[in-house]
Amino acid sequence: MFDLILLIAILVVSLIIVIKAADVFVDNLVEIGAALGISQVILGVTASAIGTSLPEFGSALIASLSGSVDIGVGTVIGSNIWNIAGILGISATFAGVIRADTRGINRDGAVTLITAFILLGFMFMGSINKFAAIVMVAVYAVYLWILIKDQKKETAVNIENKDKEESNTENDPKSEVTESGATEKPNGINRKTLAWTLVGLAGLVIGCRLLVYSGVELARIAGIPEMIMGLFTLAIGTSIPELVVTFSSAMKGLHDLSIGTVLGSNTFNIMIGIGIPALIMNIPVEPLSLTFDAPVMIFVTILLLLLIKRGMKLTRTDGLILMGTYLAYAVIRLFILA
Repeated sequence: MFDLILLIAILVVSLIIVIKAADVFVDNLVEIGAALGISQVILGVTASAIGTSLPEFGSALIASLSGSVDIGVGTVIGSNIWNIAGILGISATFAGVIRADTRGINRDGAVTLITAFILLGFMFMGSINKFAAIVMVAVYAVYLWILIKDQKKETAVNIENKDKEESNTENDPKSEVTESGATEKPNGINRKTLAWTLVGLAGLVIGCRLLVYSGVELARIAGIPEMIMGLFTLAIGTSIPELVVTFSSAMKGLHDLSIGTVLGSNTFNIMIGIGIPALIMNIPVEPLSLTFDAPVMIFVTILLLLLIKRGMKLTRTDGLILMGTYLAYAVIRLFILA
């Protein structure tokens, strides 16, 4: 009885840590991005996505190395389904609307969908081996290269536009200047801001580790199977950072960061979350995961892109559709196919 109370207490405390840490992480990450001239989209699919995906990656790696491969694969697939249908569904429902960047959706949405198909293709081989792992890691490396290339182009355009604005300002005597007589420029990265970003990220990792530990122990006490534990208990637990970061970003109007975090996280989860463990050992594929869970992951990804493409935004109605989709998936998986 004492152990049960202790686990519930750890669950509650870790949830509070994660929520506060995510708020600190988002605010300071945006400041760093502004100082470096990095767009919200790029920040979302790289720094924010990778940072918030560390719990899934760590859980999948540790689970695979400890022999609980069903938990590892289940955590990644279940997390990706939850990220889209659950997290974006909840965020859109409460925020009212989440606007999307056309270029970001065309690039990052396509990559997220392609990586889902890549995973499904390798799952048909019966197990995810070292060859599959090399392909996955290579694909992610190419994706990062594309992001860096796009960011360089965007930075060049921003510099050109800024030069034009400064030129117009110099020719316009009525333009606003600072007390020193120069036009204002973005400040560099503040060390305090960088420190708080790292503190927020550390809080996310530590808080999530405690959250996962308490959640898994409570699930084991309830006698939940490993695959189900991975698909739901661990998947939702390790996705708490994405939930609070995405929800916080959406409520603050940082829409590109909100959607970018989810899309980037899903890509990272598959290519690195499964790719790295598969470099060390072959990961067997659970039949129901191949015939149901992975196809559902692809379905919700396509559904998200179709909903966004209608008006380059997610509305409250879209959010309810996504939440309803996740609820239907959970009911079917837990009570019909389990």
